[in-house]
Amino acid sequence: MYSHETMQSLAEGIFWFFVLVTFCGAILAVSARTLIRRVAGLALCFTGVAGLYYYLSSPFVAFMQMLVYVGALCVTITFAIMLAETSDANRGPRRHKLSLFLGAAASCAITAVLVAQSIVAPWPDTPPVQTEGTIERIGQSLLSTYSMSFELISVVLVVAMVGALALARHGRDK
Repeated sequence: MYSHETMQSLAEGIFWFFVLVTFCGAILAVSARTLIRRVAGLALCFTGVAGLYYYLSSPFVAFMQMLVYVGALCVTITFAIMLAETSDANRGPRRHKLSLFLGAAASCAITAVLVAQSIVAPWPDTPPVQTEGTIERIGQSLLSTYSMSFELISVVLVVAMVGALALARHGRDK
């Protein structure tokens, strides 16, 4: 059918596609002028991250990423923007040169550390063994091994809901 090299280059292309989607979404989220476009960029970034999770053989985490972050968080923020109806949603933030410089410097430093660690770190030669996953195993894992992650997701959702309600209430008070 297809050679090993063709499949390898296709897999690498898919990986870089998801990286590009994540990167473009992140750039849009921080550079867009309107708040609704920033949320769209955030949703695009989260979708790219979900694609990377799926690419890395973790479809459940990819599904949860789409469900929690894109489906709940971004939709909640969008509803808050719509309910608020403020003129602040159409105005871009004031940018200070010092904060831009500090943000760029911090990003470069973090990137340098991560690249250095990825070069030095020993990588396994064999892929992890795939086990059959059942809903029962997933439930047991969520409430035992990954209970902290499960709780953090719920805290993020609660904070998003409170923030959305605060934005909506603040917009109605004006």
